[in-house]
Amino acid sequence: MSAIAEARRVIQVEADALQAMVARIDGSFERAVEIILASKGRVVVSGMGKSGLIGQKIASTMASTGTPALFLHPAEGIHGDLGMIMTGDVVIAISNSGETEEILRILPTIKRIGAHIIAMTSNGASTLARNSDVFLDVSVREEACPLGLAPTASTTAALAMGDALAVALLVQRGFRAEDFAIFHPGGSLGKKLLLRVDDLMHSGEAVPLVTEDTLMKEALFVITAKGLGVTGVTAVDGALRGVITDGDLRRALEKGYDILGQRAAELMKLNPRRIRRSELAAAALQIMEHYSITSLFVFEDDESPAPCGIVHLHDILRAGIA
Repeated sequence: MSAIAEARRVIQVEADALQAMVARIDGSFERAVEIILASKGRVVVSGMGKSGLIGQKIASTMASTGTPALFLHPAEGIHGDLGMIMTGDVVIAISNSGETEEILRILPTIKRIGAHIIAMTSNGASTLARNSDVFLDVSVREEACPLGLAPTASTTAALAMGDALAVALLVQRGFRAEDFAIFHPGGSLGKKLLLRVDDLMHSGEAVPLVTEDTLMKEALFVITAKGLGVTGVTAVDGALRGVITDGDLRRALEKGYDILGQRAAELMKLNPRRIRRSELAAAALQIMEHYSITSLFVFEDDESPAPCGIVHLHDILRAGIA
């Protein structure tokens, strides 16, 4: 059999295993979700070998979607790590056979501690299933391994069941994208949903501002010194009236205009785009892209006449928001 044919066979076997599992999602699954939702503790996932690797992924997925979870290696549990489990926790024990020695050895202690046990196994008559509060059937008709030895379809089934639990819990908790971002502050999604204009803006002396009566040769110095390619133009009371960009200056000079002796009010563009400091930085980026501009003056609120800062496109891109 060619490599392509073998790959297709493996994927088909695993797809068939998952399809068959769909019909087995019943009240036991619902009970497992109810137990976890009612728990005041954490979900502790445990498994040996390949099941352990699947368990680590399940714990990680739950932890990032609003269900506090951790992974406990059962062999380490025998030698002291059972202290990770507390009364009220929920233990998800993964064992394809339901007879994994290390898992069975920690079951009595888990029961004494007072934690619930959810068994994820292919054998409903196994010791693990019989000593659990809930049995989730992850059995498969065959492994994708032609020798029937390497866990393949069975680990895929366990992983899918773990994902199903995590997502069902996410939905029941009303978990939002903003909540997800809190647990992923370093990722692009986290930055888009957590970073605000206030976190990135320039303020104080770093804000390029001139008054309406400022001569353009002085305004040019401000634009150059502040390094943002723009200056705001304010009225006597500090209210922002307009903006002048280095592009405006360049285009005027290219046309041969003698602008250096003019006042800022004569060259400024009126009604510049603005944004509140409490807005998401991603919203600032959206405005800049829509209007093809590279900076926004920042205000405390919609009624504030005077800017409190300025945010530049480069600040947003350096922060990883794109």
